[in-house]
Amino acid sequence: MSKQDVLLCESLEISLARAIEKCPHDKLFILTDEHTTALCMPSLKQLSILKNAAEIIIGAEDTHKTLDTLATVWQALSEKGASRHSLLINLGGGMVTDLGGFAAATFKRGIPYINIPTTLLAMVDASVGGKTGINFNGLKNEIGAFAPASSVLIETEFLRSLDLQNFFSGYAEMLKHGLISNTAHWAELLSFDTEQIDYSYLKKLVGQSVQIKEDIVEQDPFEQDIRKALNLGHTVGHAFESLALAEDRHVLHGYAVAWGIVCELYLSHIKVGFPQDKMRQTIQFIKDKYGTFAIDCKKYDRLYEYMQHDKKNTAGIINFTLLKDIGDVSLNETASKDEIFETFDFYRECMGV
Repeated sequence: MSKQDVLLCESLEISLARAIEKCPHDKLFILTDEHTTALCMPSLKQLSILKNAAEIIIGAEDTHKTLDTLATVWQALSEKGASRHSLLINLGGGMVTDLGGFAAATFKRGIPYINIPTTLLAMVDASVGGKTGINFNGLKNEIGAFAPASSVLIETEFLRSLDLQNFFSGYAEMLKHGLISNTAHWAELLSFDTEQIDYSYLKKLVGQSVQIKEDIVEQDPFEQDIRKALNLGHTVGHAFESLALAEDRHVLHGYAVAWGIVCELYLSHIKVGFPQDKMRQTIQFIKDKYGTFAIDCKKYDRLYEYMQHDKKNTAGIINFTLLKDIGDVSLNETASKDEIFETFDFYRECMGV
């Protein structure tokens, strides 16, 4: 898999001009959703380099990360005359970069694309690393491909218009990066003032978070080994997300990951000895900032069934990424059904569900 350029922008206009210059093209397209076309597109429309770009607008939120939406993007590219030599710019959150990346990877067997993430979640996670895809059959990211963007341009000024819920959704992935990297970065994230956000300091933290992910992806682009570290919190988190989708209880991805981290830190504690004090500190932060996702014991079997569909599994055995300590990752760990149900019990008790 080719390496993508990830750039923390000082000037989006200059960075975008250079990124487009790297990709000679016959036609230029910009994919946005209903939110980003209103909030973020006006500033880009002023750039002369985009004056001839054709815009494709899709519905916002994860409920539109579907095969039907993907087909509308393919249709729009086709009707607007896109060829194998066209270039797609994805401007938006993780749903746009995931779906747009997959559309680019599959249209005419693949056209180049550039990601301009506009949410914190997309900046530190979805847009970086080359994973693309859509939800299918009630399961998160069930269909997709490894297809890196030519460039990922991170302009943190977009975060000033981000609502608090979407800020915390992205911050959960940053917290995960802190847990799998080192104690100093983890502690820095727990102490960051999320009530009065210092955006220049946040830019520094975003840069650190992206670097952690980039370093891991470069070592293991196709998730055969160490890249699985990035799945901390996601085995249970995706199950929460799938349950929420099935029950029409909308939750943001990062919130599901945060609640998944609660469960998987407990599993880490009982299975590989993750320190109880660090587990409690992290869980308290999550409880304070993310609230809870209510489940009862009647939902355990359904959550377990969702976990059995996780892409990390081998021969039907549920695989977890666990931690022996902060920065000490233990891959391909397994747990019995009883241990997983015990984890749900712990989650309900400590989160006050």
